[in-house]
Amino acid sequence: MIEIKVPELAESISEGTISQWLVKVGDTINKGESVVELETDKVNIEVNADYTGVVTQVLKQPGDTVEVGDVIAILEENVSEGTVASAPAAPTVKAAEEAASPPDAPVKRIVASPAARKRARELGIDLHAVQSSDPLGRIRSVDVTAHTQASASHSAPVTASAPKEEKPAAPKQVEEFDKPIERIKMSRRRQTIAKRLVEVQHTAAMLTTFNEVDMSAVMELRKKRKDAFYEKHGVRLGFMSFFTKAVVAALKQFPLLNAEIQDDEIVVKKFYDIGIAVAAPEGLVVPVVREANEKTFAEIEREIGLLGTKARDNALTLKELQGGTFTITNGGVFGSLMSTPILNSPQVGILGMHKIQTRPVAIDNERMENRPMMYIALSYDHRIVDGKEAVSFLTTVKELLEDPESLLLEG
Repeated sequence: MIEIKVPELAESISEGTISQWLVKVGDTINKGESVVELETDKVNIEVNADYTGVVTQVLKQPGDTVEVGDVIAILEENVSEGTVASAPAAPTVKAAEEAASPPDAPVKRIVASPAARKRARELGIDLHAVQSSDPLGRIRSVDVTAHTQASASHSAPVTASAPKEEKPAAPKQVEEFDKPIERIKMSRRRQTIAKRLVEVQHTAAMLTTFNEVDMSAVMELRKKRKDAFYEKHGVRLGFMSFFTKAVVAALKQFPLLNAEIQDDEIVVKKFYDIGIAVAAPEGLVVPVVREANEKTFAEIEREIGLLGTKARDNALTLKELQGGTFTITNGGVFGSLMSTPILNSPQVGILGMHKIQTRPVAIDNERMENRPMMYIALSYDHRIVDGKEAVSFLTTVKELLEDPESLLLEG
């Protein structure tokens, strides 16, 4: 008998929730094969088998909370596949795929991201029918969506003689005070986000200062260099590399914004790992661009693009989410004109970008011009960062962005 246990997840994570089983009782699995998907506070993790054998017991069901070291399933090494009586278990995408296959037909192992499996489960889609756009054959959530859209566009109209298609059951509603409502269980990640955001506001002396940036010079430089930049580096020149470079340069001048509080000590960090907030399907995540001070504009753009894609596919690793020293969040992509960003604990500073909007600006006493303007916001922990330092930091970011060629000199 071999026990499948919840492995060590990360230094700060001791438990998770069973998201879905990728195998069922009676399946033969090989060493290294994924058997279950766990949802943790930060990412979804697939647990792999350490041995080859047949699944004889599934001890935990989807939705159960499990801790590191808990036994969640049992394997037997010397049992033939199919001789184990299947115990009742929650259906999985894989189980549905196998049930749909002829008895003697070998079942093709599907390589798919956790997000893709979840999406397919929600839509009732057989992953065998989904075409992968990944060169390595891994199915992603975008592939499932594309399959759904393609199937809808090629569906034949239902004739009068065709059996009536059953409509999916409406979400369960509960009458409360004579008003229809729907109760949705919060995911583990959403619960963690809620807990941390409230915790920050209770434990930090958070304050926000605002400024505005004339984006004319950045936009002109991008317009002038974008084609040559893409041709040389194979990645587009966006705004995030300018802001990342400006933040790193300002942090070097005002190091307390690149610090954290540990008990009665201030820990000032001499490295610059910048978190970039990304809106992922399961909730906000903040992957980290490591050693941003040593990266070129192209390297920053490339890494942010890669991290953003992995966030949307729910494929980020714990390592990619840990250890940031300062965070940048961009509400402008959703149309936000001004907001107060909340600190990403234990960091003591976060910069908020917003929508670029053309506004009339006084050039001097005689002239007004329409300029592309952006409000920027710095939230900071007033316990170690004074107002003068915070305002000076934000002013430095503004000045660097309004003279973007100076960023090249900052290194």
